[in-house]
Amino acid sequence: MLTHQVEAYNTATDSENKIHDDATAQRFGFRGGLVPGVEVYAYMSHIPVAKWGLDWLAGGEASARFVKPVYDGHKALIKGTESQDDPGTLELSVESLGQLCASGSARLPDTPALALSADDIGTAALPQTRPPASPDSLMPGQVLGTVPFCWDDAALTYLADIRETSDLYTKEGVCHSGFLLRAANSALSQNVKLGPWIHVGSHIQHHSVARKDEPLEARARVHENYEQKGHLFVVLDVLILGPTERAVASIRHTAIYEPRQVRDHAA
Repeated sequence: MLTHQVEAYNTATDSENKIHDDATAQRFGFRGGLVPGVEVYAYMSHIPVAKWGLDWLAGGEASARFVKPVYDGHKALIKGTESQDDPGTLELSVESLGQLCASGSARLPDTPALALSADDIGTAALPQTRPPASPDSLMPGQVLGTVPFCWDDAALTYLADIRETSDLYTKEGVCHSGFLLRAANSALSQNVKLGPWIHVGSHIQHHSVARKDEPLEARARVHENYEQKGHLFVVLDVLILGPTERAVASIRHTAIYEPRQVRDHAA
C-alpha cells in the first residue's frame, strides 16, 4: 500500500463559488467551506506519480469521486492499494475526520489510450457576459468558450497550496495533473454564471506531458445535463491541448451546477 498524508488547505476561500465559504457552506449543512474537489484529486494524484513517475503523467489515467467534504486544516490520508480484481490498477481513497471522502482509481495502460483530436471539440470565444447556468446555457453538444492557461512560475505556488511533496514537478518542469483538472473547472465557471456549485467527480486520461511555460488551452463541450434528486448536473468533455494542438489530456468532468438547496431557496 502507498500512502500520502496532507493537512488540507482550502485554496478557494475568496472564490466566486461560495460553497468554499464557511457561512454559505454551513447554510447547506456542511461544517465549513469545502476544500475544492480538484485539490482533493491533486492529493490523490500523488500516489500514481509515486508509483509510476513521469510515465503516468505522459499516458496514465485516473478517476475520482467525491462523496464527503474535506475541510481546511484537517488531516487527509490518501491510500493507494493494488486492486485484487484488476491487476495493475491502484484503488485510491481519501479519508478525513474518520470518513471516506473520496474514492477512485489510477492505472498506467500498456497501450496508450487514443486521444480526442482537436477536431473533436472546436474552439469558441469566451462570453463577454456569462449567461446564468441552466439547461438552456448548458445544452448537450454545445461547445463552450476556450480557456487559455499556462504552467509557469506563478503557477508553481500551486504546489505549495496542494501540499505536494514530490520534487518531480520542479526537477522535470512538468505540469501537475491536478492543475489540468483545475482548467476543467475553469471551462465551466468562465462560460456560465454560477451560484454555489459542487464538483462531484472526474476521469482524466493523460496523453502527453505539459511542460513549463508551454501555452495550453482547455476546450470543452457539454456531454450531458440532467436532474437527479433535485440537483442539476452537468457533464463536460474537456480536451487539454498544448502547442500545435498536441493532446495533453482528455477529461470527463461532472458537477452539480445548481444544488437542490439553491433551487429550494429560490422557490
